[in-house]
Amino acid sequence: MDKNFVINIGRQLGSGGREIGEKLAARLGINFYDKELITLASQESGLCRELFEKADERTAQGVVGGLLAMRFPFIGDGSVSALNYLSNDALFKIQSDVIRGLAAEHSCLFVGRCADYILREHPRHLNLFISAHRADRLARLCAQYHISEEEAENRMNKEDKKRAEYYNYYSYKTWGAAATYHLCVDSSVLGVEDTVAFLEEFVGRWQRSH
Repeated sequence: MDKNFVINIGRQLGSGGREIGEKLAARLGINFYDKELITLASQESGLCRELFEKADERTAQGVVGGLLAMRFPFIGDGSVSALNYLSNDALFKIQSDVIRGLAAEHSCLFVGRCADYILREHPRHLNLFISAHRADRLARLCAQYHISEEEAENRMNKEDKKRAEYYNYYSYKTWGAAATYHLCVDSSVLGVEDTVAFLEEFVGRWQRSH
């Protein structure tokens, strides 16, 4: 682990944070994880992917499976189902173990899912937050999902609220607050490509200082 490093990116919906993270990871030659963590957590635990999808970046206020008495099959078992009384806290623990395991094996870039808090004791971690101007976020969402500006606004507000509640609940910190991260960047200022280039240089300087 001594030579490995991890970059953790928090992001506003529509800020281009995922795209920036994926391109930054490619430039740095390190592994990139976002939704891939859902599949890995499913494979690691033997629980079906749908459990993790329903709990993805949601707090423990909603209990998956138990309260709704829904039946979810375990991986590799096409005929037998089981009631899974698993809270989102339990699924968060499973996903956290996956994140720690990946970070112990190789250098990684993680998007969301409280990875910065989960890896707070990693000897070489860098925490970033990507935001963007509201107009740019709306335009990106409208183009990406082919929806109206009103629909994009509703989706953006709901997703930001969900991410903030999830992050604040599990990390005891404040999502999007400058003091929570090593660097906060507005992607509207430079655009996606130049933001990636800027962050690549920043990461290089950080590595040399460590």
